[in-house]
Amino acid sequence: MKFILRLAINMVALYVAILLLPNYIFLEGSKLNIIWLALIFGLVNAVLRPPFKVLSCLLIVVTLGLFTLVINAVLFALTGWIGSLWHVGFSLADPWLWSAFLGSLITTAVSVVLSMILRNELKDRRHKKHD
Repeated sequence: MKFILRLAINMVALYVAILLLPNYIFLEGSKLNIIWLALIFGLVNAVLRPPFKVLSCLLIVVTLGLFTLVINAVLFALTGWIGSLWHVGFSLADPWLWSAFLGSLITTAVSVVLSMILRNELKDRRHKKHD
């Protein structure tokens, strides 16, 4: 259940970023490609985010956490690159780093809001079950 919720959150967050940044982020082909893109995004973040954060721990501390925005942008760009290799139809406009940065900001914001909303609903359901 948690995997499906995370996939749905990633799908919505990526779709909002694509809608809000039509000149920077492109998704071509079927709307079902967003499912593949969300899977790639989730895998890239699950596998690469922890080592990136560990390796850049000092930079994160020195910049008071702002370097995590750079990590998010690089992971977003990597998602786009892998998506283009798998013919998902996802691409970033040049300069790719700026497009990835803007896309990662929107994706992160939407993901955080949706995670907070869904987390609260799941907690309420668990408490009602036990009552």
